[in-house]
Amino acid sequence: MKALLVDDHALFREGFSMLMAQRFPTVDLIAAADIGEARLALASHPDIELILLDLGLPDSQGLSSLQRLLVQAGEVPLVVMSADERPETILAAIDQGAAGFVPKSARLSEIEGALRIVLDGGTYLPPGIYRDLAPAQGAGLDAQQLREARLEALALSPRQIDVLRLLVLGRSTKLISRELELAESTVKTHLLALFRKLDVSSRTQAIVAAARMGITFDER
Repeated sequence: MKALLVDDHALFREGFSMLMAQRFPTVDLIAAADIGEARLALASHPDIELILLDLGLPDSQGLSSLQRLLVQAGEVPLVVMSADERPETILAAIDQGAAGFVPKSARLSEIEGALRIVLDGGTYLPPGIYRDLAPAQGAGLDAQQLREARLEALALSPRQIDVLRLLVLGRSTKLISRELELAESTVKTHLLALFRKLDVSSRTQAIVAAARMGITFDER
């Protein structure tokens, strides 16, 4: 597959290219220094399947660059990689259509793990965002009780809860299908139902909405 990295720092592009070559040898990484080069790359390589975007580019104004690329790229997932890790920046990127967010300050192992999730079709958000979004717990309620209360309020079926749990853990539709032994079409039906109940339109927005409600799950 082909991936497009858009970043104006040559040292970061070179380092990231080395990481991809070593850890993801089947990914053909195309590098661009600004939005203009990125748009040319998308036009020249219509088979690009992933975009990695820095928001601080010389020919863009923050999130406007994200929108410009999404309009051209269509359904291609776009992941923001930025040194700006403020919750409001992360949430604004998600609201604008980003499929994930990876802080540039992340350790190499975290970046590699995030990329594996995204390349598999899943969603990655920095762990800190869940703490920032977590609501204050109600009187006498622990995290598990709060989650159960919110799930009950959403009137989710047991299977929808299973799908939501794996979605929040970053799983792709294919992996959810495999782990729950369901057809992918069935998983997509459950996802659409979850989107309606959470009043969102994307997987990433659903994860954020669940975090805001205090719906979190441990890996198991």
